[in-house]
Amino acid sequence: MSDKCPDYVANLYSYIDGELSAEEYEELRQHLLDCPPCLTEYERDMLLKKLVKRACGREQAPEQLRSVIMTQISYSYTQVRYEN
Repeated sequence: MSDKCPDYVANLYSYIDGELSAEEYEELRQHLLDCPPCLTEYERDMLLKKLVKRACGREQAPEQLRSVIMTQISYSYTQVRYEN
């Protein structure tokens, strides 16, 4: 394990979801090839994501809940932009 492993592990969901830049993606991909403990974390996160998708994939959230969540996301995004 390296000193950067916690940073790589913290970015696994962004990696899985394709939310990293091409450079960040390649750096993390290379790290996973060279670091068995981080690769194990990645495999666990992928499995968890697949299980959640399979368990919840057929149900849709009620419209009111979706609206509340989207409002919260918009509000949080706006706060972050103003704080920067």
